[in-house]
Amino acid sequence: MEDLSNYRRSYEKSELLESNIPEDPINLFHSWFHEVEDLGGDNEVNAMTVSTFGLDGFPKARVMLLKKYTEEGFVFYTNYNSEKGKAIEQNPNVCLSFFWHTAERQVIIKGIAEKTSDMVSDNYFDSRPDGSKLGAIVSNQSEVIPSREFLEHNLKELEAAYDKKEILRPKHWGGYLVRPVVVEFWQGRANRLHDRIRYSVQNDYSWKIERLAP
Repeated sequence: MEDLSNYRRSYEKSELLESNIPEDPINLFHSWFHEVEDLGGDNEVNAMTVSTFGLDGFPKARVMLLKKYTEEGFVFYTNYNSEKGKAIEQNPNVCLSFFWHTAERQVIIKGIAEKTSDMVSDNYFDSRPDGSKLGAIVSNQSEVIPSREFLEHNLKELEAAYDKKEILRPKHWGGYLVRPVVVEFWQGRANRLHDRIRYSVQNDYSWKIERLAP
């Protein structure tokens, strides 16, 4: 047994007050994202945990990369036939979470995922390096495979097949737009009295802002 009860630190770098936040969460996310980026220390500021309800009834979380965000929501790309793709097809309610330890901040986004248009998925796929394109084609994501060598052998065959040819996006691969319903911002504070501000979307598409107890 290993006792981790003494793993403690005091959070004192910033504060989150109602007097200095915007009326919508996307603008606050934008500010936080670039502030964290400017601080450095978080190598991939766009790394996030994507949680879904699996077909087996269990929730599952995995780290992915946010590729775009707008007033509509947050976009990431994946294999639609993967475990997460099948989970989203059955239940589009997902959760995205960001933890930026450098700034002692966390953002939790509850939202509804929907596939992006073919044009959006095509444009992003076209922007990827050829190796990443072929990787998306060769990998039947989440399926059982016999070995690493099996995957690498198939990739070499695919590289030969696509030599000097255009690599088009496979139909089973593309983007998801997560439209936020609730966005919670967490700022670490001293004595564990952290700041938590929750934005909840209303029927008129405005945002209700509430403070939560830490």
